[in-house]
Amino acid sequence: MPTDAGYRIDPASPAGRALALARAPWPRRVSILGSTGTVGTCALSVLRSQPGRFVVDTLAAGGRVRELAAQVKEFSPAHVVVRGDAERAELLALTDLSPDQVATGARGLAEAAARPVAVVLNAVSGAAGLPATMGAVEAGATIALANKESLVLAGELVDRRARVTGACVVPVDSEHAGLFQCLAGVGLAAAFARLVLTASGGPLRLRADWADATPEEVLAHPVWAMGPRITVDSALLLNKGFEVLEAKALFGVPLSAIDVVIHPQAIVHALVEMVDHSTLAQLSVPDMQLPVQLALSWPDRLPAPIPALDFARARRLDFEPLAPGRFPAFDLARQAAEKGGIAPAVLNGADEVLVATFLEGRLRLGDVPALLAECLEAVPDAFADTLQAIDAADRAAREAARAALKRRGVAAPALAGEALR
Repeated sequence: MPTDAGYRIDPASPAGRALALARAPWPRRVSILGSTGTVGTCALSVLRSQPGRFVVDTLAAGGRVRELAAQVKEFSPAHVVVRGDAERAELLALTDLSPDQVATGARGLAEAAARPVAVVLNAVSGAAGLPATMGAVEAGATIALANKESLVLAGELVDRRARVTGACVVPVDSEHAGLFQCLAGVGLAAAFARLVLTASGGPLRLRADWADATPEEVLAHPVWAMGPRITVDSALLLNKGFEVLEAKALFGVPLSAIDVVIHPQAIVHALVEMVDHSTLAQLSVPDMQLPVQLALSWPDRLPAPIPALDFARARRLDFEPLAPGRFPAFDLARQAAEKGGIAPAVLNGADEVLVATFLEGRLRLGDVPALLAECLEAVPDAFADTLQAIDAADRAAREAARAALKRRGVAAPALAGEALR
């Protein structure tokens, strides 16, 4: 929220409400949506490290049924969600779950997100995670949000409904968790000049000919172990552009209040520059267990199963500006954010198709930004004020991406973006 001297966090924004969240009793009942993905398995590791503090109410996953079955046997959830009927039948055969404990699809996911628990962790990958976020928002839940697409596609809708239902969001992305911690330290009344997200720069930061990088080279991220799509988007810095949109929606601040800098060591996760030009930073080893645990335990802090930061070994912290034009996909994300409406949803939907095509070795990495720009031009502007409008934009974007690929003689993957991961 702008002030004469800078900005303040909107206390009614999704993260603003979370900053004022009252302590919940222990043990806390939690739902882990996307439990077989990178963040979901990280969350279950956190639960193992905190015996007696958490009880698993719901697990949701997509096609990794054997992994999910092992999780069910270990954590004994009351409720489970899988992709479809085939996965449901397989899971029932592998576990002692009863049929009424297992739901399917996007509807089952949304209903699971609305179950009465202390925290809903949404770690579902891609646009498919939006129904879960909206289900939790409508239930007035506390949401530990790792699915940034929910705010990229529907930030205004999430914010509007959350103001009605009282839902709040504790961010799980390491950078937004860093901002959240810095802002918790200064309080909602403090005025700041800007919020700063850091970016490691990924595996192609120093490579001039990144346009011809192979999937194997792109997936070799120097710092983070993430899913394939987010790793590609990180190399393009499109993911950082999406994180700017996420920060805008989370904290209720304008785009002009959010900056990005390159920080290769990924030790400083975020900075907040106050109006007096004092700058606060959140530092830790780059390990997702910390922001996941913080989101599940907030506003309490627990000992974390990660090493402390060793300043004797972390001998330097480098920062570099984001060179204009160096990462055209990042520029497109900023443009989509400024345009508003369905533009971010179009960018995300097209990206899911194009990245899947690149990962199959049938598209140059350097062609992705130009194709994204084509898709943004191809889909007419519209308001993103309902889930139906956002879903239509997502479908139109995927069709536009497939059409753009076809004009180049490239076949898109049959399925780009699963219902659940």
